[in-house]
Amino acid sequence: MTRVVAQGTFDLIHPGHVHYLEDAAAMGDELHVILARRENVTHKDPPVLPNRQRRDVVAALDPVDHARIGHPEDIFAPIEAIDPDVIALGFDQHHDAAAIEAELADRGLDCAVERASPREARYDDEVLSSGDIADRVLAQRGDSDA
Repeated sequence: MTRVVAQGTFDLIHPGHVHYLEDAAAMGDELHVILARRENVTHKDPPVLPNRQRRDVVAALDPVDHARIGHPEDIFAPIEAIDPDVIALGFDQHHDAAAIEAELADRGLDCAVERASPREARYDDEVLSSGDIADRVLAQRGDSDA
């Protein structure tokens, strides 16, 4: 059994997320998804949706076998618990694959780190980013803070 881990915030699920998870699932037999805790997201705006809601939505997707919320302090703790064979990074995720491989080695985990392929838009107005979805909602419905 080849276990694969995918991870991310998965706020406002869109076709790019589905493609990433399908690509990750194809790398093995069992896909585990770790959702970043809202309070730990520092590289971009935090997710709009609560942690458990995002986990439940991701868990409902066909490619996903198991979904869990990440550890409050140690992002590698769930990876140690899962003991995957592959970590699948999204094609545009900010993670440094070499740094992840080094940390896995330091923790005694024998695990490959792979990048998922990109998902190209299939039609002109397709939106493949949670941020772009939020921007479009605000533009079309008006900023509620105004």
